[in-house]
Amino acid sequence: MMNVLIFAAVGEASTGLVLLIVPSFVGRLLLGGIAIPVARLTGIALIALGIACWPGRSVLGMLIYSSVVTLYLAYIGLDGFAGVLLWPAVVLHGILTVLLIWKFREMRSSW
Repeated sequence: MMNVLIFAAVGEASTGLVLLIVPSFVGRLLLGGIAIPVARLTGIALIALGIACWPGRSVLGMLIYSSVVTLYLAYIGLDGFAGVLLWPAVVLHGILTVLLIWKFREMRSSW
């Protein structure tokens, strides 16, 4: 199950790198180029990063990030802001959230 965490970390780091290199392109593909949702997603990511950096909490940080991003992306998609990759991102984060919940419950039962 550690592969799920590695997959999540690589996926999010890759998205962050592409956002740094070509932010308007990624913003347009995911969100239709709007700035406020991007700023909110950045805020969500920073909160989750703070949780993930706490000793022994990396799965919890990724779980919080992925679940909140899934809900927020779905919310803005239903509100009419959507690029071509928004709904695939919602589905991917939804699947990742389920896998991280599974991993988190597995870890909690061993405490």
